[in-house]
Amino acid sequence: MATLIVGGSGFLGSELVRQARAAGHTTAATYTTEPGDTFPDSWHPLDLRDAGSLDAIMAAVQPRVVINASSGRADWAITAEGPIQLAIVAAKHGTRMVHVSTDAVFSGVGRVCYDESCLPDPITPYGAAKAAAETGILAVHPKAVVARTSLIIGNGRSVHERLVHRLAAGATDGALFTDDIRCPVHVADLAATLLELAASGAAGIHHVAGPDALSRHELGVLIAKRDGLDASRLPEGLRADSTIPGALDVRLDSQTTQRQLRTRLRGAREFLCSATSHDRD
Repeated sequence: MATLIVGGSGFLGSELVRQARAAGHTTAATYTTEPGDTFPDSWHPLDLRDAGSLDAIMAAVQPRVVINASSGRADWAITAEGPIQLAIVAAKHGTRMVHVSTDAVFSGVGRVCYDESCLPDPITPYGAAKAAAETGILAVHPKAVVARTSLIIGNGRSVHERLVHRLAAGATDGALFTDDIRCPVHVADLAATLLELAASGAAGIHHVAGPDALSRHELGVLIAKRDGLDASRLPEGLRADSTIPGALDVRLDSQTTQRQLRTRLRGAREFLCSATSHDRD
C-alpha cells in the first residue's frame, strides 16, 4: 500500500515511517526544514500552506492513504488551514486520509472524560486551530479519519521524557504539574493504530489514547523509575497557579475505538513498567 506520511520527520511521523516500511508499504514522507533520521522510499519538502506543492506531491506519490502527523503549534495557517487544504487535495485524488488531532480541543470545564460524541470547546489558540481543522477536514473529505490523541511517550525521545531527564539532572527550571491530567499513549501503539485505521473503512472522529489517567508529575515519576533516575528530584507544581494556559484535567475515553481495533492501546503504567518497554514487539 502506497502511504504518504505528512510530518514524517517528527517524533510520531518517524515511528509511522518505520512501521509502514516494516509492513511492506511503499512509503513517502514530508518534512518542513530537513528530512528525519528514518528511511522512507522518498522524502519531499512540504509547506502545508502551499496548495500547489501539495497537489504535486500527491500526483507524484499517488498514495492510497495519507496520514497527517504534522504539527504547526498555534500557527493558524499551518495547524488549521493547512490540513483542510490537504484534505481537499486528498479527496480530489480519491485518497484516504487520517488526520492526527489532540485532546487540546477540549476545555476540561464541567467534565473531565470525553468520548467521540463530545463537542470541542477549546480554550487555547492551538486547541482552536486543531478544532477548526477537524471540522474543515470532515466537511471536505467525509470519509477521512480524525484521530484525537493525548501525550505521546516512548523511545526516550518525546518532549515529556526529555524534560524529565533535564529536571532530574537539575539542568532546567520548571515543575511537573500534579493537577494536569491526561491519558498518555505509547508512540508505537499510536502509530500502529493510525495505520490500522488507515487500512480500514473507518471514518469520522476516533479517540486514540491510553486507558490510564495520570498527572504530568505521576507520568514523570514513572519515566524516572524506568530510566533509573532519582524521582525525588522532580519538582512538583500546580498548573492552576501558573500562567500557562490550557485545560487542567482532560481524559480521552478511547473505549469505542479500542473495540474496533486489533492494536491494543496500553496504559502508561504498563508501557513504562520497565526499561525494556520502549519498543513494541
